[in-house]
Amino acid sequence: MKILLSLVTCLLFLQVPSQTTISSSEWQNDLKFLQETVHNDYPFLFKKVSQKDFDTAIEKFYTEIPKMQDHEVLIGFAKIIGLFKYGHTRVGFSEGPVPLHRLPISLYQFPDGLYITAAHKDYAAVVGAKVTAVEDISTFNVLKAVHPVVPVENEQFFKAYAGLYVTVPEVLHAQAITESLQQKIKLTLEKDGKTFSSVISANDSLRIPTHYGELKPESDWIGVRNQSMNPLYLKNLDKIYYFEYLPEHKTVYVRQSQIQDDPSEDIPTFYKRVFNFIEENDVEKLVLDVRLNGGGNNYKNKPVVTGIIEQKKINQKGKFFVIIGRRTFSACQNLVNELSNYTNVIFVGEPTAENINFYGDNRRVELPNSKLPVYLSFAWWQDKPQWENADYTSPHLAVEMTFEDYKSNHDPVLEKVLNFKDSNFITNPMGYLTEFFMAQKFQELEAEAARMVKDPNYSFFDFEDEFNRAGYRLLNQGNKEGALYAFQLNAKLFPESANAWDSLAEAHWKSGNMEKAKELYNKAITMDPKGPVGDNARRMLLEMTKPGKH
Repeated sequence: MKILLSLVTCLLFLQVPSQTTISSSEWQNDLKFLQETVHNDYPFLFKKVSQKDFDTAIEKFYTEIPKMQDHEVLIGFAKIIGLFKYGHTRVGFSEGPVPLHRLPISLYQFPDGLYITAAHKDYAAVVGAKVTAVEDISTFNVLKAVHPVVPVENEQFFKAYAGLYVTVPEVLHAQAITESLQQKIKLTLEKDGKTFSSVISANDSLRIPTHYGELKPESDWIGVRNQSMNPLYLKNLDKIYYFEYLPEHKTVYVRQSQIQDDPSEDIPTFYKRVFNFIEENDVEKLVLDVRLNGGGNNYKNKPVVTGIIEQKKINQKGKFFVIIGRRTFSACQNLVNELSNYTNVIFVGEPTAENINFYGDNRRVELPNSKLPVYLSFAWWQDKPQWENADYTSPHLAVEMTFEDYKSNHDPVLEKVLNFKDSNFITNPMGYLTEFFMAQKFQELEAEAARMVKDPNYSFFDFEDEFNRAGYRLLNQGNKEGALYAFQLNAKLFPESANAWDSLAEAHWKSGNMEKAKELYNKAITMDPKGPVGDNARRMLLEMTKPGKH
């Protein structure tokens, strides 16, 4: 299949289904049908959840169904499908038998909190308010409760779409945020230095009037921004893509928000214009902004990638930038991967919403009794080797937008690009640090590692995990001394991490230092007494005491 569809709001909301009567036994039969279908036809989806854990969850849900209302069962199916943790693998809420409702507000998670960025005009007073609680339950706990319902590819995906679920009363009740199903929801809010409550009534109009998640002008909704002063990434949202020349920065800016042809001009023609402009004018930088791009047809990426490769003027470090974010998904992840593989790109912004390698295209599986559609992915997309796979593509330059940035139409991400002048910027931190290791320049390695860990430009780069992986690679290669060094440095850089000490304990064990291994495993247990690291450390201590393990 060529097409990877954009999610936008199709995760939950397109239309209101009509209510039908479904018995508990019919729901249970549907659940068993789903279980058999997955095992027989989609066993490859068991990558992030084991078959055993999936079946255990099925059996638990099966026994609970007779005590559930229909909307709770629907959410239960979503939680089962959510175990696979692929955004394309989802429940078709809008096509199912259970009607859903929603609060007429739009929510967005900023680094400084969950904010109402738009609302129907009847609730104009709440626009721009920070949500601190829902039905007196803190926003943190509400998001935690909603998390299992969302097909969470990664935490960026959750940031992008969790707000859709928080505004659905049926989800709130199913996840115990409300004691009963109610269509009026109390929000605790902060705005202009004041704390107040507002009761919002849900309705069955599930659509939000948006382009790419942003409020359309001239509707019955009110947004927090002045839409007459849009930043570049929010201009011309009626078009899939456009470009603009910024002469004061000698920069060409391109926003592309789908991997599809715009009705007025196809992708090859558009990019030919872009590249011709670059060749014929005083251009020093190209910025491609795909932070709103949820995907499309990944076969249409070729003109973009090959065009950049051919642009010798632009395809240089510090001259080509791609802005990514929490809505960068699906076929656009393929574009990001290809640009990473074949160009001198610098990624800026937030991590993407997609795993680097992922299950994409899905098939519609209709459950026989309820007719609830479940979409199960079948196509594995792998643009990078498995050892380069990760939860997301991290930006080389990390920049997050605060609520005040958004409200004032300030774009700190593009600003970071336009002001970038560091020709020695390090786009491959671990490759850079590895060079010190190979040259045995350990003092320089430790100094640079400590500096980069604290550098906000690398705030989305997981140094701890990368050092951990490097240590295990060395250990598996038989380089115990090198592995010990990598794990020791990791524990030094991240002394509060139980996992860092657990890994160092294993390196000591494999190196024959049993007493040190025991000491560090116990340290890990103390730091994570009830968590998975503590559990692993206990298992390792038991393993060490077996005959022949000394």
